[in-house]
Amino acid sequence: MSNAPMFEIDPQAFWQDPYPTLKRMRAEAPIAYVPQLGATLITRRDAIFENEKKIEVFSSDQPDGLMTVLMGQNMMRKDGADHAAERKAIFPTVSPKTVRDVWKAQFEAATRDVLERVRPLGATDLVAEIARPISGEALKAMTGLTNMAWQEMDRVSQGMIDGCANYAGDPKVEAHCHDCTASIDAHIDARLPALRAAPDPSLLSVMLEAGLPMEAIRANVKLAISGGQNEPRDAIAGAVWALLTHPDQLALVRDGAATWQQVFEEYARWISPIGMSPRRVAQPYETQGVRFEPEDRVFLMFGSGNRDEAVFARPDVFDITQDCGPAISFGAGPHFCAGAWAARCLIAEVALPMIFDTLPGLHLDGAAPFGGWAFRGPLRVPVAW
Repeated sequence: MSNAPMFEIDPQAFWQDPYPTLKRMRAEAPIAYVPQLGATLITRRDAIFENEKKIEVFSSDQPDGLMTVLMGQNMMRKDGADHAAERKAIFPTVSPKTVRDVWKAQFEAATRDVLERVRPLGATDLVAEIARPISGEALKAMTGLTNMAWQEMDRVSQGMIDGCANYAGDPKVEAHCHDCTASIDAHIDARLPALRAAPDPSLLSVMLEAGLPMEAIRANVKLAISGGQNEPRDAIAGAVWALLTHPDQLALVRDGAATWQQVFEEYARWISPIGMSPRRVAQPYETQGVRFEPEDRVFLMFGSGNRDEAVFARPDVFDITQDCGPAISFGAGPHFCAGAWAARCLIAEVALPMIFDTLPGLHLDGAAPFGGWAFRGPLRVPVAW
């Protein structure tokens, strides 16, 4: 077991707002074992950036990890040649060219439909009625599961997210996760005949065409849903909330002094939708005086690294003019998020500008509570226009 110093946390307070605790950890024990999480946390940006690339030590291959057990071994839980092969197989779906030439128009059409549906209401919950369907419709198209309602897409994504963060071992959470993965498998099975007869650029189709084994196809579709629904949903709703609570920042965009892309990148740094990525220690290793032993569990705390005082000028402030280039919101190294280009397009090029253009006078209509540390976002954002 690692000889890292022990750092106690309050799990409930950590879920409600992890940033004060992470700030203390960076100052007092930047690499520390947290017994409440059963893992050693690496919290400083440069240490995360350096060590995430050392796949021979900090391995993504976690046979007993929650994601592998619940969803199958997807490419995120593979290293080296195995990971590279599956990443290459899915590239035709997520490449910048495909995002530009295929998906962007579909994102725009679906977002327009969502906003036209809610505009007459004059008020709604931004998370539930705008961000969820925008994200869900985009993910239906990209995965190829066009037979799944966006509501089901959101349900199964959240169920898998909850399952993968179920470190307390709640049997109800695990059972719900199994129900969600069974739903995905059934929808995959129903789509196979049509996609084999008429291939398209969707994830399911390109993996079929690449000849990946069916178990890998299923696992990677589940991976795409777990990461492709909740995080864009949370980033869309969270970024709108950030702009509405920082009108000076919104004015910069409206005046052309800043871009929607800057809004998205800064929000993803400030409140990281993906706050953590787990690793398994594969061989003895020592860094910064901390020794790791094989099978130790390590959490790379992206959300903490994105607020590192040693890297960012104003780490705790939402400021779209500051340099967020060093942010690790999408990870680093070989496991850099494959869906990054699609996320940037959906959120920065489509959802944010269309929301503000379509809903004149948009403003907050109540409190917007946030939750989570492994995955973080607003639970609801009441708005009116």
